[in-house]
Amino acid sequence: MDRLYWLDQIKLLDRTKVGDKAFYLSKIKQRGYPVVPGFVITEEFLRLFLATLNNSDSLVAHLTDSSLHLDVGNWRQLQQVAVRLRREIINAPVPTQWVSKIVTAAQEWQASHLIFRPTLAIPKLRNTSGLLESIFCHCDEEAIATTLKQVWSQLFRARSLFYWQRMGINLQQVNLAILVQPVENAIASGSLEVNTNGWKIEATYGLGIALAQGEVLPDTYQIEQETGTVLARHLGNKMLAYRLNHDTPEDSRPTILTINHTGLSAYLLEEAQQQQYALSEASLQELMSLGHQLISELGRHFTIEWTIAEQNCLPHLYITQVNTPQLGIPNLHLIQGIGVTTGRVTATAHVVVNTQSQPEQLPKGVILVIPQLKPDWLPLLQQVAGIVTTQGGLTSHAAILARELGIPAVVNATDATLLIQNGERLLIDGDRGEIYRMRAEEANQGDTQHLNAPHLSLSPPTVVASHSPMIATQLLVNLSQTSLIEQVQKLPVDGVGLLRSELMLIPLLKGQHPRLWLLDGRHTELLDKLSEQIIQFARAFAPKPIFYRSLDWRSHELSAHNSQSSLKSILGDRGTFSYIQNSDIFDLELTALANVHKAGYTNLHLLLPFVRSVPEFTFCRQKVEQIGLTQVPQFQLWMMAEVPSVLFLLPEYVKAGVAGISIGTNDLTQLLLGVDREQPQLTRLLNEQHPAVMAAISQLIQMAQTAGIPCCICGQAPAIYPEIIDQLVKWGVSAISVEPEAVERTYQAIARAEQRLLLAAARQTLR
Repeated sequence: MDRLYWLDQIKLLDRTKVGDKAFYLSKIKQRGYPVVPGFVITEEFLRLFLATLNNSDSLVAHLTDSSLHLDVGNWRQLQQVAVRLRREIINAPVPTQWVSKIVTAAQEWQASHLIFRPTLAIPKLRNTSGLLESIFCHCDEEAIATTLKQVWSQLFRARSLFYWQRMGINLQQVNLAILVQPVENAIASGSLEVNTNGWKIEATYGLGIALAQGEVLPDTYQIEQETGTVLARHLGNKMLAYRLNHDTPEDSRPTILTINHTGLSAYLLEEAQQQQYALSEASLQELMSLGHQLISELGRHFTIEWTIAEQNCLPHLYITQVNTPQLGIPNLHLIQGIGVTTGRVTATAHVVVNTQSQPEQLPKGVILVIPQLKPDWLPLLQQVAGIVTTQGGLTSHAAILARELGIPAVVNATDATLLIQNGERLLIDGDRGEIYRMRAEEANQGDTQHLNAPHLSLSPPTVVASHSPMIATQLLVNLSQTSLIEQVQKLPVDGVGLLRSELMLIPLLKGQHPRLWLLDGRHTELLDKLSEQIIQFARAFAPKPIFYRSLDWRSHELSAHNSQSSLKSILGDRGTFSYIQNSDIFDLELTALANVHKAGYTNLHLLLPFVRSVPEFTFCRQKVEQIGLTQVPQFQLWMMAEVPSVLFLLPEYVKAGVAGISIGTNDLTQLLLGVDREQPQLTRLLNEQHPAVMAAISQLIQMAQTAGIPCCICGQAPAIYPEIIDQLVKWGVSAISVEPEAVERTYQAIARAEQRLLLAAARQTLR
């Protein structure tokens, strides 16, 4: 077993050892096609590695002799088992002789970077797209050992265990090998999909990672199969590309946006380059010619992934992957969008083109396909299985609603309402941002299938308490729906950091702005409804704090309320400024909070939204005092820190009575960088990780510490970009508040960040 299998040496009898992807790639390489070289770390390495984890406490001690029978309907047990399995794999050492063998083999390519691609061999394999992902790494011993374990551990993720069990696949049947290939900088990358209905080519600049992660809309070509005629071509939206961040003179480097831990860098393309096709005409013709040749090898249904590298100042086309129907990988990939909620689901499409005409209800268990979602659609989403929108980004309303409700969702799926027909059977992947049209035989399977339920991440506190260290940073949850209270109560949270009043009220308002209720003389009815809603949260989480954010509607967000003064405004007459203009609704909210206190729940606090100036805050504080809320000793009046003026005015706000701040990263990012969060083309580049935004967050945390008040962060940033949690903890943030689906991974990220700080402090002491 000590040998590695090179692509140009693999035989038919080796197929189960090397997996289907590597087998088909080797097949065409050995017939002279331009395939990127590679070797396979066979499934035997994994079997032997697992055998080394043979201690009495290990859950994987007898995995090689067991199908690991789990009740996948028991989400607590499933998540607990998955966390322990993956932790044991990541923490275990890889035999040094294995790593040395891999490094020696890889050094033949003289490449600085490698890619590890999972390749499976499973009898009667069905669709496993999205379960196992390729990982880039440096070509050195430490990186290779870590990456090897990361790929292996994906086999035991909760969603993977769920899939194997539901598909009736015994773990002994899952032969996971790894194809290792060198990575070089690319001129362009993409895919070629061949089938009897016509061909489709997708292309983007640089390495293919931008396309795989849904960060660009590629150039597309529709090809008539028999004649090779280009029927249509569409210029994509390619604002960025990826390259290896080395061997480029400083004065010629492009504008670098991000550099990840593997040394891959995303860079901004020049505007002139964005307006050009990534494929030259010569390369396009070469790619089509290659497709025609491969038909004799692979049949009339296959997809290849390709890259064009520059060698001796000339472009060279290479094949990096081959997918065929035999591999169980669907070649009916319909649209690439942006995945915003973890989970994959198969269901019937329900297409809505006109969002102005809101239906009374939607069919149960459908995938809603719609241009965009406004908050007043929330009541209709409770029984939807999945969401697809043609517009929006990671922090759009559709994304926020989907994440809170735990619904798999893909946004910015361009032309989805045109390409998808009502009643079609779809598979949407909220992790990868992909939408698939199911084949006829798969479409007839009937009921909605959740291939991995998003609420898998809602692990109970017992799981965290048993297997993770306690954390000092408060972990709070963003919430609005009473229907989620029971689930969220089981999470390891210290309270509700953001009770979104708008989303909480929408199901009660029947599409009307609350001001219309007051004009109709229904003040008492609305007050009773609001008080009862808040009491449900206060009762459920007592004595843990609840931070109720008062209403922050842009007036056009409720279709039944059309204010001409702000209908076309991105911001609208929102936040505390609107309270000064007309305080009727704010007064009603304060009365409702007072009612909750009178009912005996003193864990309720007020969070003021979108505060632009100190006089606005002072106006609200006086209202709060008049209603008697400050007479409750536990009560605290906080404000959202999302308008950039707070960076200059925070000491004045503290003097005016602010007891704490909560950083709203969504609006802070929009206003600092001049971007609209509903425009994904901009927010992909100008997001919360931008240096200006991170500097602002750091400054606010430090200013809060100087002022002696707590500072929480409650925007989407920690959930979308968990890597920034290290910085937040290092800077001293008091609390982090995230959506329910992000609680478990945020807990783990906080724990790791705190442990690293403690370790660094201990090492400093020993010096």
